[in-house]
Amino acid sequence: MKIIIAKTAGFCMGVRRAVEMALDAPSRHSNPIFTYGPLIHNPQVLELLEEKGVHIIRDIPETGDGTVLIRAHGVPPSVKTDLRQAGFTVIDATCPRVIKVQTIIRKHAQKGYAVIIIGDRDHPEVTGLLGFAGDRGYVAGNLEELASLPAFDKAILVAQTTLNTRLFEDVKSWVQMHHPDYECFHTICDSTAERQAEVRKIAGQVDALIVVGGCSSGNTQRLAEISRRSGIPTFHIETEADLDFKALSGAETIGITAGASTPNWIINRVVRAVERVPSQNGAGVMRAVFTLQQTLLMTNVYVAAGAGCLCYTCAALMKIPNILPHAWVAMLYVLSMHTLNNLTGLKSDRYNDPDREAFYHRHRLFLICLAMSSGAMGLLIACTQGAMPFLVLLMMSVLGLSYNLRLIPERFMMAGYSRIRDIPGSKTILIAVAWGMVTSALPAMSSGRSLEPAVMVVFLWSTGLAFVRTAFFDILDMQGDRIVGKETIPILLGEARSIRMLRTLLLLFVFMPVCSGVIGVFPPLGYGLAVCPAVMLLLVNIHENGFMLPGIRLEFLVESLFILAGAVTLLFGVLLRS
Repeated sequence: MKIIIAKTAGFCMGVRRAVEMALDAPSRHSNPIFTYGPLIHNPQVLELLEEKGVHIIRDIPETGDGTVLIRAHGVPPSVKTDLRQAGFTVIDATCPRVIKVQTIIRKHAQKGYAVIIIGDRDHPEVTGLLGFAGDRGYVAGNLEELASLPAFDKAILVAQTTLNTRLFEDVKSWVQMHHPDYECFHTICDSTAERQAEVRKIAGQVDALIVVGGCSSGNTQRLAEISRRSGIPTFHIETEADLDFKALSGAETIGITAGASTPNWIINRVVRAVERVPSQNGAGVMRAVFTLQQTLLMTNVYVAAGAGCLCYTCAALMKIPNILPHAWVAMLYVLSMHTLNNLTGLKSDRYNDPDREAFYHRHRLFLICLAMSSGAMGLLIACTQGAMPFLVLLMMSVLGLSYNLRLIPERFMMAGYSRIRDIPGSKTILIAVAWGMVTSALPAMSSGRSLEPAVMVVFLWSTGLAFVRTAFFDILDMQGDRIVGKETIPILLGEARSIRMLRTLLLLFVFMPVCSGVIGVFPPLGYGLAVCPAVMLLLVNIHENGFMLPGIRLEFLVESLFILAGAVTLLFGVLLRS
């Protein structure tokens, strides 16, 4: 089965801004925190905000205290005035594109123009826009309603920002024919236009299209309407629980798009659910492959195998003999720490990976035993390699176990940091350094070669690849991490800067083994290993261009980066021996 995911699916700029403002409000503004009406049209986001202590008020009390956020759709000016007079602090989360329309309306209404708004009369955005037009505002939902309006001496037309673009094109043609003196402003959001155009394009490439978003969301409803008009089976769902797997089972190619108020974590969950739908050809084989991939990833066996392969590669670069014990230490340590990390990260997995959350709840006792026993076995093997490798691994294990523990009493806290995990970006950096230590530094220590140039270059290369892997997954999980308060590097830098950083690092890691081979620091194997960061760079670009959203396939491919390194090393070894 092939899955095509719309590049434009998910939060638009205005919705993302409003949601982030709401999530930040409890720590930045006076409590209690409210939104005037639903912040956006998505029940899952509203439920989340309610859990975070951001409540909805629909009527303005005579007196009140705290902070009120104006919804992304905007409100009439009188509402803001009444809220302030009641005693609230008002934070305007209106979408900047909607503010632009409000400004156009207010400017022309003050000059005596009639204001015709093309849109849904009952939509909150239209209600807010009418407030800026005063008694000069009119609403038309279609050409018939537009034609029924009286002729005005001077008038402007604006569109609801989420209006169907083809309807507004028809409106402009009608106005040009009947009222050429009217001035039309194309105020449909670019995001809306692009989203609708992409649905029309995808509809011609798929057997069925899934539209994800709130049932009350106007822009999501229009996406579903456009898809249905194309003649393909269309499924408008709010979450993966609404999927009709039986109806989808016969589709060879499935498209997925989402409304502007649909969060990434809902889209990701739908993608993961659709990945389970077997195609008609070879369904049994595909189901078995998918189940195997999912099991290997859930149990962290695959990522541990990747660590072992990376250690094998690093040892070969450093020309260290007797590689197997070092690889076992790397595998067991990574299996232990990643399992413990997942056990303590279930709060964010609720949004980022609900399948993992459910798996860890079901098998919690087994996974705790697996993590502790694999960590102990790793320490036992490290002990046979010398005192220094054992002590370093023991210190790393203690550090990993204490990551979520409160180390500093509250009365001595500085800058709000009492646990290692409270330090912004610490997770990504510590995981990368830990990978570098167990895959390159520990084998070098046991061989008494810690300070050699090759060891230092290998440590930087392996740590860097682990950093890119972890940071890339952090980018995929940004919305879920932000919700639970994690300050990962992508959240600190922003998605665009983080992607640029990963690209730069990967280009560096492509040239590093090649240049090291040229100057004789690395054996010829270094030339072949350039393929690993090159493949990762390709995956980053594929994801950024919208061709692959988070799911089992993408995660498996990223984790395969280290398996690839081991395979390249093995191949070079065979060729050199022959």
